[in-house]
Amino acid sequence: MGRLSTHVLDTARGKPAAGVKIWLYRVSGNAHKKVAEVVTNSDGRTDAPLLSGEALKAGTYELVFFAGDYLRETGQATGDVLFLNEIPIRFGVPDAEQHYHVPLLISPFAYSTYRGS
Repeated sequence: MGRLSTHVLDTARGKPAAGVKIWLYRVSGNAHKKVAEVVTNSDGRTDAPLLSGEALKAGTYELVFFAGDYLRETGQATGDVLFLNEIPIRFGVPDAEQHYHVPLLISPFAYSTYRGS
């Protein structure tokens, strides 16, 4: 059975990013349908996969990480306008039987992602 998971690491502080709000959308053309809303735990992970089994379908998805809220709460960013606020990551799931892990590594001025395992 396939599944989709994520986690967030704070590279500036060298530790998991706890309390990051994440929304997951299924994308079709210009239409977005929210399919999950979660918050990272103390290990920077979600308590369960974002999608698994028959809920995970082949197609395009977008994760939106509310990094600005986290950066403000941890004292790493201040002000009304942040360099990084909401970070969208759009990716494809060609085979719904596989595991797709989409981590986010963040700091106040940079982020990266990759397909993890």
